[in-house]
Amino acid sequence: MATLAIGHGRPSAERLFYTGIAIAMFAAVFLGFARSFFLRPWFPEVPAPTEPVFFVHGVAFTAWLVLLVVQPALVAAHRTDLHRKLGWTGAGLAAAMVALGVLGALVAARRPTGFVGIPVPPLQFLAVPLFDMVLFPTFVALAIAKRRDTQSHKRLMLLASVNLLAAGIARWPFAMMQAGPPVYFGLSDLFIVALVAWDLASRGRVHPVTLWGGLAIVVSQPLRLVLSGTGAWMAFAGWAVGLLG
Repeated sequence: MATLAIGHGRPSAERLFYTGIAIAMFAAVFLGFARSFFLRPWFPEVPAPTEPVFFVHGVAFTAWLVLLVVQPALVAAHRTDLHRKLGWTGAGLAAAMVALGVLGALVAARRPTGFVGIPVPPLQFLAVPLFDMVLFPTFVALAIAKRRDTQSHKRLMLLASVNLLAAGIARWPFAMMQAGPPVYFGLSDLFIVALVAWDLASRGRVHPVTLWGGLAIVVSQPLRLVLSGTGAWMAFAGWAVGLLG
């Protein structure tokens, strides 16, 4: 089943890969939100959301990324019992994240200034986070359904998290981020490339979850941009934001 390593070496390499990529994803999000959330007291001059929902939103999404790092470590420590318990906690957290994600997106889109740090008209940009909140629970639900299929399960959980990365990467403090969605979508897709490379190295072929799940994310990105510029989307976005009163 593996071409990268044989016998006892392969599981260690696998745990190293999943732990390493989870840490890299956390670092990508931390870099994007360091000044406006994680290290906010040290950067008072940087614009940041003031609505309380975004503090809860930040805590929940951070907890998800921490869980993504912790879960492989528990398996490595032979604490599969705790891994399973935390898995169900993660399922509840995912449901809360969807509610917070949708609410936060609508609150941000309603602001005259739009999404903090995103130079795109707010109603138009709303397509990006709302698509996230469709794909994310889909991946998580499939991961729960495939929880006895370890290889599919861990890839689905990873892809669910990759789907969320663009929000953090879009806020990296680099000039190239001003180029907009193509740049931060492209950078987030590098994590899918890493998963493909791992599949080829460890299995000799791309796992079906990596292939179809990765394609779903990548194809959705230009689709969001095309849809967001249509009159139908702008009408829907205006209606959705209006639900907040």
